[in-house]
Amino acid sequence: MFDQSQIQEFKEAFTIMDQNRDGFIDKEDLRDTFAALGRINVKNEELEAMLKGAPGPINFTVFLTMFGEKLKGTDPEETILHAFKVFDTEGKGFVKADVIKEKLMTQADRFSEEEVKQMFAAFPPDVCGNLDYRNLCYVITHGEEKD
Repeated sequence: MFDQSQIQEFKEAFTIMDQNRDGFIDKEDLRDTFAALGRINVKNEELEAMLKGAPGPINFTVFLTMFGEKLKGTDPEETILHAFKVFDTEGKGFVKADVIKEKLMTQADRFSEEEVKQMFAAFPPDVCGNLDYRNLCYVITHGEEKD
């Protein structure tokens, strides 16, 4: 399912999230991980809902299996690129961030304001307000930024 380099990256991510180093990710580990990312007031219900997505205690094997199941549902890079190209009328590889924000918050599976902020924190628009959707699509489908 994954090659060795991907497994190593998942292992590093697991180790970062396993804050108390007991070999399992639990509610307190999730709370600490969110705090490290700047999100302090995460509700218990939200953390519990995340943990319910696992078939049992989350050790590395379960963590890897859960990621594999999530990634199986990801559309191919070309499909995601085509979705963004609808808004790239000049074919330059960039779209206006405010247009994408409006569409994400008003169409289909609507994003919340917080989800849009998280996306733009990870993929900030340039000084002109353009979003490099090619790089975003690459990261969504490959898990790392292109050089």
